[in-house]
Amino acid sequence: MAVIKVMDEFLANKIAAGEVVERPASVIKELTENSIDAKATEIKVDLQESGTKKIQVIDNGCGMEKDDAVLAFSRHATSKLYEEEDLYRIETLGFRGEALASIASVSKITLKTSKGDIGTQVVIEGGRIVSVENADARCGTSMIVENLFYNTPARLKHLKSLYTELASITDYFDKLALSHPDIRFVLTNNGTELLNTDGSGQLLKAIKSVFGMDITKKMREISGQTDDYTVFGYMSLPEVHRSNRNGMVTIVNGRVVRNAELNRIINDAYHTYKPDNRYPVVVLCITVDPSLIDVNIHPTKMDIKFSKMEDLVSLIENLIQDRLQHKNLIPQVEEVQEKKDLFKESIVKKHYEEIPLSFDVVEEKKPLFINDFEEKVESKKESFEKKEELEDLDNEEERMPLFYPVGQVLGTYIICQNELGMYLIDQHAAKERVNYEIYKEKLGNPKESSTAMLFPLTMEFSNQDYIILKENFSILLGMHFDIQEFGLNSILIKAHPSWLPKGYEEEAIRKILDLVIHLEKDFSIAKLNDRVAMTVSCKMSIKANESITLEEMQALIDDLRECKNPFHCPHGRPTTIFYAKHDLEKLFKRSGF
Repeated sequence: MAVIKVMDEFLANKIAAGEVVERPASVIKELTENSIDAKATEIKVDLQESGTKKIQVIDNGCGMEKDDAVLAFSRHATSKLYEEEDLYRIETLGFRGEALASIASVSKITLKTSKGDIGTQVVIEGGRIVSVENADARCGTSMIVENLFYNTPARLKHLKSLYTELASITDYFDKLALSHPDIRFVLTNNGTELLNTDGSGQLLKAIKSVFGMDITKKMREISGQTDDYTVFGYMSLPEVHRSNRNGMVTIVNGRVVRNAELNRIINDAYHTYKPDNRYPVVVLCITVDPSLIDVNIHPTKMDIKFSKMEDLVSLIENLIQDRLQHKNLIPQVEEVQEKKDLFKESIVKKHYEEIPLSFDVVEEKKPLFINDFEEKVESKKESFEKKEELEDLDNEEERMPLFYPVGQVLGTYIICQNELGMYLIDQHAAKERVNYEIYKEKLGNPKESSTAMLFPLTMEFSNQDYIILKENFSILLGMHFDIQEFGLNSILIKAHPSWLPKGYEEEAIRKILDLVIHLEKDFSIAKLNDRVAMTVSCKMSIKANESITLEEMQALIDDLRECKNPFHCPHGRPTTIFYAKHDLEKLFKRSGF
């Protein structure tokens, strides 16, 4: 008797569902991507109980004929891939033909679809077709998914709380809206509207809908291209940063993707412009020939591999760094205005912990696909345009305005002014930035000079650390250390580079050796030089609570102005903040409101 048998189709679909359908957000992802592939210009997602009870996706796409509507729920049934060659030039979001069969196997689905004539309604429960009937002729598709995971209790048991599931849904849906600003997206949960984009095709307006006006005002456009890649998007000023990477959105050929290397490159491009444990808000749209990427890595189709990755990395690095190096990055202190007509905050606080979400009160509910619904969109657009003209957000300004010192407060902050307003400079952060760039330049172009130590320094290490250090003796010799082995697991240092800070030589030497040891797996001369420059610059800076004269203040400001990045210390803290004249007058009630 044969032991090996062909698996039952319904069992196979349930197994496949374990990879494709992990949670309600997975269902929404697959269904909305199908709507986009169907050329929809309006997509509405309506949830009940964060999608655990009911998910309805309505679009105005091309719809399906009756035979296709039934066949679509068969495993590996697709209209997007016919031949093996098509796999190497994928231009649609879906192509595997697994999603609908997987979703249907673990839920109850009601599909209504039409191409503009007689429509079709298909009801499926647990992967089995219950009924096929005629339906209304509205062009497009409506898909209702109910009782998700009702027949897989283990998966149902491990769903998270309603807020956590809703956070996952909104996180993906927001990114989807950013990836297709030409499509109008509406998301509601239990009748509450969470997102409503206008589908105008303007990425900056989509960013405003997702991140809010305060962040949108601090986004700056970047664009560039190589022979293979075109990059367009918006990056936040360094003063805008978050505790997680959710604000970094990468979109490739209209597909929201995950790529750890791209996230690392984006974050590293902000090095010294922000704290290392914080992450910027960046939306990048990458266009590339489909033959140069591979999205067929995981059933979710979010992981991606690039050909000629080094070209893309170089392009993104240069675009972000060039933008940062030609912009006035002094943060302005503004009066916080109280927001009105708001009824709910932080509904998905896990993903938006730094941008409390507030939603406009919806006075009247209207259907999605009728003309009078545009009145609501137009009113939103008008109020948005009155508050801020998006096209004016990117105006260039003087990189580092001229100002002069007038005093010092708390022995730490230098007070400066010009005709625009008042500036406060953190004297320690400013001097640290000046020293950092000086020492980094010295490390990158070392002089062949060293200083002999009056008393040679002996240091002992563990076996592992000593082996690593010994392998990197050439690095230390290149920095003009006179270093040699001295007994078991010990070294003797007779001379050090002449640029080490006086009075802190031994501390700086120990820090340098620690960096060589601990950067073993990720070691590079550039990273070592950067870390050493940070350490030395901090030791040589003016301390807080240290009084300095006006002449010393002016000299520090002049040195700061010569820096490549005068706006942040090496650790990413701001050196300077700005109070505009009109904001000061408002604070003292000297101007109208």
